[in-house]
Amino acid sequence: MRRRNFIKGTGAALAGSILLGERAFSAAKVSQADKINIGVIGCNGMGWSNTNSLLKMQDVDLIGICDVDNNVIRKRLADYAKLRTNVPKTYTDYRELLNDKDIDAVVIGTPDHWHCKIMVDAVKAGKHVYVEKPIANSIEECNIMVAAQEKTGKVVQAGQWQRSGPHYRKAIEIVRSGVLGKIRLVKVWAYQGWMNPVPVLQDSPVPEGVNYDMWLGPAPKRNFNANRFHFNFRWFWDYAGGLMTDWGVHEIDIALYAMQASAPVSVMAAGGKLAYPDDASETPDTLQAIFQYENFSMLWEHATGIDNGPYNRREGIAFIGNNGTLVVDRGGYEVIVERVAKGYSGWGDPKMQPIEAYRKPDDLNYLDLHTQNFIEAVKKNDQSLLNTPIRSGSVAAINAQMGNIAYKTGSKVFWNAKAGNFGSNKEANKLIKSQYHNGWELPSV
Repeated sequence: MRRRNFIKGTGAALAGSILLGERAFSAAKVSQADKINIGVIGCNGMGWSNTNSLLKMQDVDLIGICDVDNNVIRKRLADYAKLRTNVPKTYTDYRELLNDKDIDAVVIGTPDHWHCKIMVDAVKAGKHVYVEKPIANSIEECNIMVAAQEKTGKVVQAGQWQRSGPHYRKAIEIVRSGVLGKIRLVKVWAYQGWMNPVPVLQDSPVPEGVNYDMWLGPAPKRNFNANRFHFNFRWFWDYAGGLMTDWGVHEIDIALYAMQASAPVSVMAAGGKLAYPDDASETPDTLQAIFQYENFSMLWEHATGIDNGPYNRREGIAFIGNNGTLVVDRGGYEVIVERVAKGYSGWGDPKMQPIEAYRKPDDLNYLDLHTQNFIEAVKKNDQSLLNTPIRSGSVAAINAQMGNIAYKTGSKVFWNAKAGNFGSNKEANKLIKSQYHNGWELPSV
């Protein structure tokens, strides 16, 4: 397609893709035999958001709820009673839920350190899987999860739902079209002003109704501390990777998918606990990581307590080309056109034709499109239909892990793609691996 016609067609094509998504999402009444029965494992946060999204489809039924916190289970049963009339079975051990032959697919919404073990067990039990992002807490686990999906053939979608958004797809199309010219730098960032210091708390007794040993699972044994439980687990290395993996996988996923890249040549990082040095969290609240790929570099930035990020956006991706820069976030995209420089005398003609900016309608829910995509793939038992298959989820998670490894080692790390390691860097190579504790073993495929 000629560039002039491509640019003219972007608005109409985007409108069409949105309408297709809306039409496809409406579902008529279906027979019980045609329904997909799901179970949710870990339902305090995104696990329940994903489940709620799935339940907007009349051909999906929830028949199993699993959580280590009985208080959460009671809350979700009450929430579910407002949506449907059946009463799901409840579990505190995910393995018991996986034994239910009536469950076709599971949603994994646990802390990151549990994702790999549960996902592998689930596909071995014959279940399709929707697993929250980041898909795992180590590079080794990411590779195991991909291998498990490929061996079993079950449908596994990663929860990086931006990939299902029509305006992200159009932005990717623009990037790949060549109209921006040579793209040498991609910026990805998350500035999170809502994040306040995590107050230091003393260890305390395990709350009534909580199976804390099961919550820890393969993580190191520690006394219970409310800071590490539920939402704030994200800021502790035992269970997650901080903003680098929590937000990073969303933005890095779009960046690398658009650039058709997977593994970097090298990574270096700098930052630390610079905003809240004395709070209880472990992961850095301020970080910059530079990823060098074969034909471009990528800069990741995150900062807590600040909202005004690059291009006046809290989060986003910027594809910086010789002719123009495309900036995209969850609200839409815009293209900033470069002009021919005339020294100190000013600017000349634009280097490309303008592309109309796009703002996403407030009532268009991309998570709903993502879960719908998952169910469509499950019904056809076809992994190739997924917008974010587990292998794509692994690319973003592995790159984010590399950023954290560069930060932890304080060195520039060089990736040997053929060997799957950091060459002779023993400290970095050690961080590729997972350390399982408390009698739990790394799953095998």
